[in-house]
Amino acid sequence: MAMNPIQFQPGLSMPEFFEHYGIETQCAVALEQTRWPNGFRCPRCEGTAYSRVRRRHHTLFQCRACRHHRTIAPQR
Repeated sequence: MAMNPIQFQPGLSMPEFFEHYGIETQCAVALEQTRWPNGFRCPRCEGTAYSRVRRRHHTLFQCRACRHHRTIAPQR
């Protein structure tokens, strides 16, 4: 049987992946650092102060200056 190239791609092993991203909060922190490596920056007004607004299934980042909402997920 041929080796599945997707399943065996180089990178983190499954135990390493779960060590780094196994808990939802760990994953959210990693995504936040990837999205805003220099800290939150509002795309509308360039403000840096924000509040977290918890929703049922996700958290929004609300700019304190203009109240624009952003999520950790990249915009399409």
